[in-house]
Amino acid sequence: MESLMTLVADPTVWAALITLIVMEVVLGIDNLVFISILSNKLPAEQRTRARRIGIGLALVMRLVLLSTLAFIVGLTAPVFELPWQGALDGHGEPAWELSFSWRDLILIGGGLFLVWKATTEIHHTMDPTPNDDVFDTKAAVGLNFGAAIFQIILLDIVFSIDSILTAVGMTDHLAVMIVAVVITVGIMLVAADPLANFINNNPTVVMLALGFLLMIGAVLIADGFGVHVPKGYIYAAMAFSGLVEGLNMASRTASRKRIPPETQGGDTADRLH
Repeated sequence: MESLMTLVADPTVWAALITLIVMEVVLGIDNLVFISILSNKLPAEQRTRARRIGIGLALVMRLVLLSTLAFIVGLTAPVFELPWQGALDGHGEPAWELSFSWRDLILIGGGLFLVWKATTEIHHTMDPTPNDDVFDTKAAVGLNFGAAIFQIILLDIVFSIDSILTAVGMTDHLAVMIVAVVITVGIMLVAADPLANFINNNPTVVMLALGFLLMIGAVLIADGFGVHVPKGYIYAAMAFSGLVEGLNMASRTASRKRIPPETQGGDTADRLH
């Protein structure tokens, strides 16, 4: 209890907590967008339950991972290495090697899954009519509750590991990590339904969100291969794209308001004649 009170009275701990919450919320956007898009494929009466289960599982996974910090830190240790023969040193040996840890392999697998899922959904959005000769869209996109939860769990694992490793890198206090994770998941739970409904009611936002998932999947794969893309660039691009789409939506709304009501009923051509 005394150590807990010491933490509460320490202003640096509060600064670390606020910073960590902000970082976790930003990192959680990816997870939330995926859950929103996936749950919108379900019948309306199952969507809210799928989101709550998915976000609840994300919380459980993060807390379990926090309780095994030594194991999580161990995931960053190299598992195997591949010599890069394209670059040799003066002795004819590989100048450097590609090393992969379990974290890298998980990121690569999660990135490939995201790229596949986003590509499938984009294909379905662009060509919603099944074509057996080209691609069995119905089989690929058709989703039931169990399949949705399974896919959410797969991505929860990837995002949870990334989230916990970020927390470990920002503070040494386990209590701060737990509080930040609980608050972040609570924010995700509150924002899930409004975000999913907004995405569902705006088709252009759906395509934009799928583009985000495609980009995030590519970044995860690059990160797994040791090419670290600063997250600030990614989220700045997402924010700029969202701002542009928001301006487009406002422009479309203003245009509809300027059209007289009597010309919106389909008789515009008759009036021109």
